[in-house]
Amino acid sequence: MDRLQAMRVFVKVAETGGFAEAARKLYMSPPAVTRAIASLEHAIGARLLTRTTRSVKLTDAGQRYFADCQRILTDLADAEAAAAGSYATPSGTLAITAPVLFGQMHVLPIVMDYLGQHPAVTAQTLFLDRLANLVEEGMDVAVRIGRLPDSDLHAIRVGTVRRVICASPAYLAEHGEPLAPADLAGHRVIANVSAWPSLEWRFGRERKTSVDIHPRLICNLNEATISAAIEDWGLTRVLSYQIDAAVREGRLRVLLADYEEEPLPVHVVHAGGRGPSAKIRSFVDFAVARLRASPIFGGD
Repeated sequence: MDRLQAMRVFVKVAETGGFAEAARKLYMSPPAVTRAIASLEHAIGARLLTRTTRSVKLTDAGQRYFADCQRILTDLADAEAAAAGSYATPSGTLAITAPVLFGQMHVLPIVMDYLGQHPAVTAQTLFLDRLANLVEEGMDVAVRIGRLPDSDLHAIRVGTVRRVICASPAYLAEHGEPLAPADLAGHRVIANVSAWPSLEWRFGRERKTSVDIHPRLICNLNEATISAAIEDWGLTRVLSYQIDAAVREGRLRVLLADYEEEPLPVHVVHAGGRGPSAKIRSFVDFAVARLRASPIFGGD
């Protein structure tokens, strides 16, 4: 077995966590997989995997080699795709990640419309409220909210969103409207511990004003927090795009707008390298145009 094929076998064993599962996915026999790994370890002169009766784990050397193999095999696939012409016509599987609510509300419709225009492309979405590592988690494109750390990723800004305080008209009619951050002390507060782990809310472009909040209702989902506010239970703090429809429909009102923090940038991000494939390049262009035209950014 040649070295590249042995590397493919090793990567699949590491990804699946087992020889039998890797053999099934590669349409090989388990003994052939075992021989490939043994040959690779012999050629390298290092143990790559630790085997027990129940699991297969990477050694320290195996973890480093696994990352190198992924990079090498990705570069090879890119070179083969370029030679075959896939950089001219979008094709293959496109993996996109975004925050949960933003993904559901604004990215998924874009993905579906894009797939309608490109029948040779399939898509996989990963919506979660943490930063997915594009390379390690096999993502092609990400939508990121917030300031970006320095990296080799290519980022295109599409707009901004705001941190806003909101409540329902009925709640405000009964309890009054806070006119300054200090007035929050007299209100029922709904807090989202996953989005805002600190119980200190800061205000102003330079975040110099702070208020310690004492929530009576704590939720771990944005959807639950917003639902409770719509049901007149209290006021809460969310990102502006999350309540855009509810504000336009009159179910929620934005409060303390003059005290808001600096808006957060929104970027479409993809990995660097020798140049994006047609599926990535065309999807990024499509998504950037759609997002920049979205009313949630207010023409930003």
